[in-house]
Amino acid sequence: MLDLEGPELTPEDVELLQAPQVGGVILFSRNYHDPEQLTRLIDSIHAVRQPKLLIAVDHEGGRVQRFREGFTRLPPAAAFGEVHNRDPGRACRLASMNGWLTASELRASGLDFSFSPVLDLRSRASDVIGDRAFHTDVDAVVNLARAYISGLKRGGMAAVGKHFPGHGSVKGDSHLATPCDHRDLETVQMSDLRVFERIIADGLPAIMPAHVIFDRMDKKPAGFSRYWLKEVLRRHLKFQGAVFSDDLVMAGAAVAGDIVDRGAAALEAGCDMLLVCNDREAAVRLLETAPESGDPIRSARLARMHGLHQTSRESLNKNEAYRTAVAEIIALNPEPELDLGFDAPA
Repeated sequence: MLDLEGPELTPEDVELLQAPQVGGVILFSRNYHDPEQLTRLIDSIHAVRQPKLLIAVDHEGGRVQRFREGFTRLPPAAAFGEVHNRDPGRACRLASMNGWLTASELRASGLDFSFSPVLDLRSRASDVIGDRAFHTDVDAVVNLARAYISGLKRGGMAAVGKHFPGHGSVKGDSHLATPCDHRDLETVQMSDLRVFERIIADGLPAIMPAHVIFDRMDKKPAGFSRYWLKEVLRRHLKFQGAVFSDDLVMAGAAVAGDIVDRGAAALEAGCDMLLVCNDREAAVRLLETAPESGDPIRSARLARMHGLHQTSRESLNKNEAYRTAVAEIIALNPEPELDLGFDAPA
């Protein structure tokens, strides 16, 4: 899964997307001007080849929302957690509404899915996660995530839970370094993993692992770890969905070697699709060495990520439920916050 240079496809973009190893595109704020331009861009991506490439975006809300003007300003996940403290039923209703609203607006432009929700537990330790997480409590996170995922599904989108097995308890930012979590397995199992276990049991379609080392269990970051992806995720938690690596260009992935080594290590560990973003040279190098995927199981997992029942902006604007959702979700927004400060996967 590769990124693009700007709001329109360049000849180099087209050439790269035609490579047989490429299965998807991730869009960023630099690829967006307005909903009409976005629809044209996505149509042009789909015209490059058949079957259609997957098209994704980070569109959680709060600090992580790539498309702003022309889209509803979504609140951070923690806003639903705050409502949950007072009224759990209302919080879940709003989380479901938020998922449906997110999916409906993105599907109207032709996107397949958002890399959401964050299933990490909120902790004072992590600034990069912070209010991107629903809550500090396992049950609250599970309740809100289930509601949000059901809303995404009603809007035609599959969910991607991140960042397995949990990014919320480390101080470091994996965009800038390789964080290390020193907790033992029992502690992780009784907290972060309980969320993933319960959401996976519901049939979660996809997961993104963290570039975090849990050094009491393995010396490799989770996204490069056979222990975490094959032993824990596949064998113990019985996960049947797709695994998307986090961006292989992030600093948190550097411990796995150069981009070729990182790609090979992530595939060997159990990732189904590799993200390579904001480094065109690295993407080209990986494409020159990466084999074509002939795994039918992997292909089937990824095929389930294509979006369903696309609507139009005109139809949405005439929909009373949509107008109500926009009003209720906007009302949850706190004071405007700065974005993460860079155009990178989150």
